[in-house]
Amino acid sequence: MVIYGVYIVSKSGGLIFNHDHNVPRIENEKTFNFPLDVKLSYENKKIVVSFGQKDGINVGHVLTTVNGVNVVGRELENGRDVFELLERPENFPVSLRFSRARMTTNEKIFLASMFYPLFAIASQLSPEPRCSEPTQTGIEILLKRVYELYADYALKNPFYSLEMPIRCELFETNLQNLLDNVEKSGASSV
Repeated sequence: MVIYGVYIVSKSGGLIFNHDHNVPRIENEKTFNFPLDVKLSYENKKIVVSFGQKDGINVGHVLTTVNGVNVVGRELENGRDVFELLERPENFPVSLRFSRARMTTNEKIFLASMFYPLFAIASQLSPEPRCSEPTQTGIEILLKRVYELYADYALKNPFYSLEMPIRCELFETNLQNLLDNVEKSGASSV
């Protein structure tokens, strides 16, 4: 079983912990000739593909390197403007690496603010125990084990108070170990 993230929501519906686990880093590198087959634009302090999909490079993917030099905003690390470099035919062929965009902290906060309505709806629609996906085995064991980690490392911590975000390195380390174990041997062996 693959687990992409763990979200712990408090009784009031606030997000108190999130952990991105096993986020696949999809990167595609391709050598282009002049003119480029994809249309690039500058959005949200990143250069993204706005038109044209080719060889695994999709709309929304972010340009990360040009000829092995990292891209920071509109410029390369050496200070050259990326768009100026890509407009000149003498700079080609050029090797471009694209990857899927990562969420910024602001985007995570925005998504976290949506948990309360989802929590309220879910608690009204499905107050039934054992209402998770019926084909997944071992989910209850996994959830119980996560709760045990929460009780051991957060609730027993004298500096932690309820409804506050969980900031405990031991909790995160043990949760990471638990998720790695589940990924290797399945949820029923936890």
